[in-house]
Amino acid sequence: MNLIYETWPWYFSGFMIGMIMLALIYFGKTFGMSSNLRSLCTIGGAGKFAEFFRFDWKSQSWNLIVVLGAMIGGYVAVHYMHDASNVDINPKTIEQLAQYGFDAPNGKLAPDVMFGNEAFQSPKMMAILIFGGILIGFGSRYAGGCTSGHAIQGMSNLQIPSLKAVIGFFVGGLIMAYLLFPLIF
Repeated sequence: MNLIYETWPWYFSGFMIGMIMLALIYFGKTFGMSSNLRSLCTIGGAGKFAEFFRFDWKSQSWNLIVVLGAMIGGYVAVHYMHDASNVDINPKTIEQLAQYGFDAPNGKLAPDVMFGNEAFQSPKMMAILIFGGILIGFGSRYAGGCTSGHAIQGMSNLQIPSLKAVIGFFVGGLIMAYLLFPLIF
């Protein structure tokens, strides 16, 4: 049972992701999380207002189950399988967070002030979350998919647009981490 609570080695996790990708390719399915937003908007009736949302969402219903599974799995992992002792953040990262005014995550992957309930109490953090959400939504639509779709599915299929998108994700992340984050905080 300890195997479930511990962090899995990269070679096992990578192998399992590869096997899932082979199965998806075999069955002719494409994986991606952001495409589910299109399905949800279509289910909600957005097809009445925009051509983009007029498609057979039922052909993508299996992908909605993946999102539901990710949500349930995340809930179970956080509430029933969380072990703070295996979260080991580099001391330099904790030092940098302190320079920006954030407490150490203390066994969590991110500080509560940014991603916990405390974020909803600060107008600045709410504005950052809303603006960031809009940028992520626009970016994933503009790029034709999100990191899971491009980095996992697209790169598995050796698609050049996915390679370009993943390079863009990394460059954008570096710009955010080293240039914009210090300006915002």
